[in-house]
Amino acid sequence: QVKLVESGGGLVQPGGSLTLSCAASGRTFSDLTVAWFRQAPGEKRRFVAAIRLIDDGIKYEESVKGRFTISRDNTKKALYLQMNSLKPEDMAVYYCAARERPVIATPVIEAEYDYWGQGTQVTVSS
Repeated sequence: QVKLVESGGGLVQPGGSLTLSCAASGRTFSDLTVAWFRQAPGEKRRFVAAIRLIDDGIKYEESVKGRFTISRDNTKKALYLQMNSLKPEDMAVYYCAARERPVIATPVIEAEYDYWGQGTQVTVSS
């Protein structure tokens, strides 16, 4: 089993920054593909970014490229999302997700991930 716990959400003005963290437990962490998803009110949960821990391969959703940075620390079993230049449309509950099975192409749909955190709220408002 893999347990994921997100933290770091909060209120920020447009153009501001936040860093989200995801703490993971489980001995297979170093082999996992891990990702961030988000869900805005009335919307489906959508892909934001992912990193393959075996080879450090990274994929971003187009709207966050150049603004968000995903990273991980295997010794701490932690995943991070640095968010800069935040926009009102970034406001959502952000979720950490992990896939146990190896992949060739980075999965971007919810059903391809095996474990989920409880979510952390990011509010972007002036």
